[in-house]
Amino acid sequence: MDGEVTQIPRSRADGTVTRLADIAVQAGVSEATVSRVLNGKPGVSAATRRAVLTALDLMGYERPQRLRQRSNGLIGLVTPELDNPIFPAFAQAIEKALTQHGYTPVLCTQLPGGAPEDEFTELLMERGVSGIVFVSGLHADTTARMDRYTRLIDRGLPIVLLDGYSDQIDAPFISPDDRLAARLAVQHLVDLGHERIGLALGPARFVPVVRKIEGYRRAMSQLLGVTEVDELISHSLFSVEGGQAAAVKLLERGCTGIVCASDLMALGAIRACRDRDLAVPGEVSVVGFDDSPLIAFTDPPLTTVRKPIGAMASAAVETLLEEINGMPGKNMELMFQPELVVRRSTGSGPLVSR
Repeated sequence: MDGEVTQIPRSRADGTVTRLADIAVQAGVSEATVSRVLNGKPGVSAATRRAVLTALDLMGYERPQRLRQRSNGLIGLVTPELDNPIFPAFAQAIEKALTQHGYTPVLCTQLPGGAPEDEFTELLMERGVSGIVFVSGLHADTTARMDRYTRLIDRGLPIVLLDGYSDQIDAPFISPDDRLAARLAVQHLVDLGHERIGLALGPARFVPVVRKIEGYRRAMSQLLGVTEVDELISHSLFSVEGGQAAAVKLLERGCTGIVCASDLMALGAIRACRDRDLAVPGEVSVVGFDDSPLIAFTDPPLTTVRKPIGAMASAAVETLLEEINGMPGKNMELMFQPELVVRRSTGSGPLVSR
């Protein structure tokens, strides 16, 4: 039939050309359904049509002219540096949800020595964004001034903040239950027979760190009767090198189990063990946090506490759109439960192996 789309009319920038089958796989539908959507034919639900067009967008292809629609608006997405794989995963999940609702995401990534969060915010305001999602921003830093967010709210800009909380900001927050995350990790190691369990985390000024410490202290007290745990808590940076440095201190203090505040820190902890010829998990067990992409393929595959990225991203977008559509933002926190994912970096502790 004249004018029918049988393949995507324009290739991507890298010169590859897609097939209907590629779009079908990405969208989870049949090639016939993709063809009906691209040719504007009836018999396709609105949800399925959105899924196909979103797949087209995410794979980097232009929509056929007849299917192009004006964006509902721009949404700013401010994230830390993308070296930690959890942040690209968050960005992708949020961008996908925004695209499905017809909004165009504008990603601003903070780099060490680069533009600060406030500068990105002003840039986004100049671009006329409809709202901003902040991921692990200054709102998570207990020493930072929170009036920067209050000013945005006073200017009528809808915002949502992920991974951090402040009662000074009348805006919605989306968080994982960091206290529960710490307890799940400690409980797992206790069940394996470990008693000397250390906690490796980032700087103490961050809200997720404070909460993990609270959960850790409570778990150590309730599960092991240990109330003096200060020497078992080691602060460093949220990086492989930071995890290695923190773990060295914990190993010197006799820890056979180490709970880490990020997967990258856990990889550093494993490196610290190997530098001392300690087998993981034979002699030391290590637990991460996040369940970052590809972390299941490390050596050994990492036991970790999974952060519910998909659910948090969807909630962030839905909450922001409610604000954009007129529902006033208010100081509230939606908290999502993490999940322990057991792999091979944890094993029997001294009590079990005797």
